[in-house]
Amino acid sequence: MTSARFDDPALQLARQTRERFVASTEAAIEAVAQAVRERLDHQAMQSATAREMQQHRDNQLAFRGAEMNWVSQSRLHWRKALDESQQGSSGGSGSGLLSMRLELVGDEVVENNILSSRLALAVQDKANFDLNDLRLRIQHLERRDDLDARDVLKPEVLPGVLVAQWLAAGMGRELWLAVREVLHASVAEAMATAYKEANTFLIGQGVMPEIDLKRLVRRPVSGPASSPGALGGRAQTGPGTTVVSARPGAGAGAAPSQPQAAAPMGFAPAAIGVQAAAPGTQPEEAMLPRGASPFELARHRAQGMLMNLRRLVEAAIGGSAGWADSAPQRTNGGESGIPMVPAHAAAARAAHAGAATLPAPVHPAFAAAVAQAGAEYHARATSFVLTGDPAAAAALVQRSAAELRRHANDLKKQAPTTADKATVEIVALMFQAILAEERIPFSARVWFARLQMPVLRVAIAEPQFFATLQHPARMLIDRMGSVVMGFDAAAISGSALENEIRRVVQVIEQYPETGQRVFKLVYDEFVAFLSKYLTQNDATQRAMSVAQQVEQKETMAIQYTIELRKMLNDMPVREEIREFLFKVWAEVLAMAAIKYGAQDEQTVVFKRAASELVWAASAKPSRTDRARVIQELPKLLQRLRQGLELLGVTGSAQEAHIKIIGKTLSDAFMSKTATISAEQIEAMASRLANLEDYVGEEGDAEMPIDVASVELLLGVDAASIEVLPSSGAKVEEGMLAWAHELQVGSWHLLDHNGRPSQVQFVWRSERKRLYLFAANDGRKFMLQAGRLAAYLQAGLLRPAEEESLTARATRKALAKLDANPERLLN
Repeated sequence: MTSARFDDPALQLARQTRERFVASTEAAIEAVAQAVRERLDHQAMQSATAREMQQHRDNQLAFRGAEMNWVSQSRLHWRKALDESQQGSSGGSGSGLLSMRLELVGDEVVENNILSSRLALAVQDKANFDLNDLRLRIQHLERRDDLDARDVLKPEVLPGVLVAQWLAAGMGRELWLAVREVLHASVAEAMATAYKEANTFLIGQGVMPEIDLKRLVRRPVSGPASSPGALGGRAQTGPGTTVVSARPGAGAGAAPSQPQAAAPMGFAPAAIGVQAAAPGTQPEEAMLPRGASPFELARHRAQGMLMNLRRLVEAAIGGSAGWADSAPQRTNGGESGIPMVPAHAAAARAAHAGAATLPAPVHPAFAAAVAQAGAEYHARATSFVLTGDPAAAAALVQRSAAELRRHANDLKKQAPTTADKATVEIVALMFQAILAEERIPFSARVWFARLQMPVLRVAIAEPQFFATLQHPARMLIDRMGSVVMGFDAAAISGSALENEIRRVVQVIEQYPETGQRVFKLVYDEFVAFLSKYLTQNDATQRAMSVAQQVEQKETMAIQYTIELRKMLNDMPVREEIREFLFKVWAEVLAMAAIKYGAQDEQTVVFKRAASELVWAASAKPSRTDRARVIQELPKLLQRLRQGLELLGVTGSAQEAHIKIIGKTLSDAFMSKTATISAEQIEAMASRLANLEDYVGEEGDAEMPIDVASVELLLGVDAASIEVLPSSGAKVEEGMLAWAHELQVGSWHLLDHNGRPSQVQFVWRSERKRLYLFAANDGRKFMLQAGRLAAYLQAGLLRPAEEESLTARATRKALAKLDANPERLLN
């Protein structure tokens, strides 16, 4: 290593950036621990089964005992990771494949890798834009193709440290899973902020204020293509077996293993134990991760299909150079062979991560030919006139397809490389399949046809179009397709939806030079349009209003319950009164706050009734207190009855509550209950009066809802709304993740009470607790998140389409190419 390299200002700036990044994230570790502690404290206060409550208390105690050690050791090892990273960045590009060797990795390491990989994925989803920009700036400063595997700037390194030190501190994986949500959110937020600050720092130093990907592209060094499964596989020898894994830098003197960075994002096949392919099994199906949700498996199969497409094309054109070299195993900006549930907000710029390995720019003459072909088709297509005649519309689609096929054949003749010919043919085959999709109304298919030439331009300039399902062009076509395939031609023709699709296509045609950016722009606009379009009719608006207020009431009830528990934590209050306040009166307060307002006189009266009830239920040894009880009791019971009536609790159910309360008050009158001081009652009354100032964002649990509560809330007839509350059934975590990933506008088949219906997902609440589906016959289905996940798990709610439109089109194109690979070049 020469002194000149250490004195290089660019390298010093890169080193300073890493130091600032580590300092920022190191300071956030304590905040992460505080968030975990608060979550565990909250869980410990929740009512549940005896077993669950004991587990929550055990978790709380375990974390409190290990928290300080975890924070200090995580900070220490994070600093050590910085030292190793600085050494690696000074020493070149790393050992790479030459230092890889196969070694046995125990199941515990595999499980730890899974934890850290999932946390790294959350970071990637949160910070994808800033992370990729920072990666490019550091690569520019250090004049290298990629970051070292152990570079602290990579999103998987800090999660690896946190997981390793969590376990070293004596806390198990079960405790990690119990607080995984808050861990993911806190760490992702901290690292996203640090990435943003690092970019701001470098921009302030004049480092690439504007990132132009076209200046960064270069042809990769030719060599044998590696497959995700080439470095390791699962050795099935029964329980407790090990995994044969490839690990960079695992030489004879390697340090003891921690969660490795070999699979930065998601699950790498070697990290989770991929089964050996059975005879006749599709390659992508041989790599399915164990325990993944159907949504993840579908994504995985689609990604595997793209890998198969690449292999076929490489075989046909004699090598990988120049086609899809952004590596199909990159998913969501990462490098794993198995995609996780995507984060669509981060997908548009995922290609930045592979920018340094994109192929050379398109040949100018060929780019001009593609542009000319697009202009000619556009000029021709603008003369097409749609009519209401289905036969005429079908003929127009066939005419469009024929025009596009002719342009594709002409472009293949002008293509300067075999890779360009292959790209033209594959895009043409994909759009042939899309235009042949009978479930897309003809009026919409005409506009889909006009996307072929803009997509071809993007695919030629940005080969990652073939490498990831999250390319903006694919995402736009898939989203538009998933929406229109549920409508008939009459519903689409002349509608606002058709007008929006027309506008989207025309915007793309007006800005042909902008690549994927224009697709990302109109994709975001189309998603925003759907949110309004699908909820514009009065019935849906009313259902949304109901759902929003139901969720708000549910959330407030949970928050009020938490606050009441805090207030009564140190008070000797009878269990019967506690149960009534926690399970009934908290909901009364929430309902009153929604219906009247948090500071309305009626709501204030109900709040005051809670403290009056606690006082009345305490021992009354003095004659003065007993006289006061006798005087105030009728008013108190009247307020309690009014609150119960607000919830719709009347008749025998109401009398049952009053009877229990009356018995407790009778015991208090005879001093058979504990005494509560006047100061405690006064403090409780004061806190209740301003309860909204104390409640936080707690309350992840669901409370049951039903049609009666909906009608009580708004005073409307809810007969058109099928309310499906959570049943309490246990559901897999992957099913909840699947529910949260449902896209507005997508169509599904719902089997409710033996009556199948085709429904469209039109709205989800802000907290993702309530979901609204609309059927073509006007019925609405409001599902709580737990019930939705249970329906998905039981197969009672199934996507109308098993795979996205472009994935299905690509699969059909692959089948044709597999049968006749020569057509790629002919």
